[in-house]
This record gives sequence, structure tokens and C-alpha cells, in this order.
Amino acid sequence: MLAGIAIPAGAFLARFDRLLPGWMLEEFRHTVIAFGGGALLSAVALVLVPEGIDRLNAVTALVLFGLGGLVFGLLDHHLSQGKGRTAQFMAMMLDYVPEAMALGAMLVGEPEIAFLLAGLIALQNLPEGFNAWREMTDAGPRPGLIWIFLGMVPVGPLAALIGLHVLSDMPAVLGGIMLFSAGGILYHPLRGCCASGAP
Repeated sequence: MLAGIAIPAGAFLARFDRLLPGWMLEEFRHTVIAFGGGALLSAVALVLVPEGIDRLNAVTALVLFGLGGLVFGLLDHHLSQGKGRTAQFMAMMLDYVPEAMALGAMLVGEPEIAFLLAGLIALQNLPEGFNAWREMTDAGPRPGLIWIFLGMVPVGPLAALIGLHVLSDMPAVLGGIMLFSAGGILYHPLRGCCASGAP
């Protein structure tokens, strides 16, 4: 739940970023994107890949990791071609849900890793919520939008419950979800930095 609260918290911060002077605004946005990218990469390197590899053979792990990046990339391309402004929001949900499922499944046998993952999810949800809000309000204010972001808070606990009660006894499936998610997450910060114009 606390990891999910980071999503509307990021959106709340984004409501005030336009109060900064022009040069400070760009520096602040680049800082948020870099911080989020670091949190995403930490989740991949410290939890998702090591834990996923422990549950699968090397070839299957590599295929699922690559497939995750490919699928997330194709989805991002498809969403960015449309007239809507939900690409960042959808990308946030696409990595948040499987991570939360993995967290729930790990609570039984590896609670210390689960709590580490929860902290990393919170750290990445804050800048992702920030960027998603900015993208969705770029064309102007959208009354009531904050309620959509608040509605995402219980999604994490629900996904964690699925992981706890369904995936905890299915290590191969859990490993596959973790590696597929890791591949997509690895694509995500690279896309965010390129899209922002950051060096």
C-alpha cells in the first residue's frame, strides 16, 4: 500500500513543478527522471533478475528477459502513436503490477527480499507518477484526474495478494514474471531519458 501511495504522491509533486523558473524546471524534471531510472535499474539488478534466474534455466531466463523488453517497447510505441496521453501511465502500471505480484509471492519464503522490493517499487513509483501526471495534463488541466491516480493505490496490494495465494507455490511462473518484467523495466528508464532530452 505504501509503495502504491508513491504514485499519487508523484502526481501531487508534478502539480507544482511549473512554479519553478524555466531553467530550474528542466533541471528538476531531469533529476526526477534520473532518480526514477536509478530506482528501476536497482529493482532489476538487485531483485528481479537474481531471483528470477534462481527459478529458471539460463536459456528460458534470457528469452523471457528479452521478450519483456520487446513487448514493453512495442506497447510503448503503440501508445505513443495514439492521440491519447497515457503512455507513461500505462508503462507505470505494466511494471508496477508484476512487481507487486512478485512481492506478494516472496512474502512467504523471502520476506527480507520482499521488503527490499517494496522499497524499490515506492522509489520508482514516485517519479513515474510525476511523469505520468505531466504527460496527461500537458494539454491542460484535467479535473478529477487525481482520483485515477489515487485509485491505483489498492492495485498493488491486490496484485500482491494474487502473488501470495497463487504464485508462491509456482516458482517457475514467478521467475518468468520477474524476468519478463525486468526486461520491460530495463527498456523503461532508457525510453524515459531519451524522451526527456536528458543527456
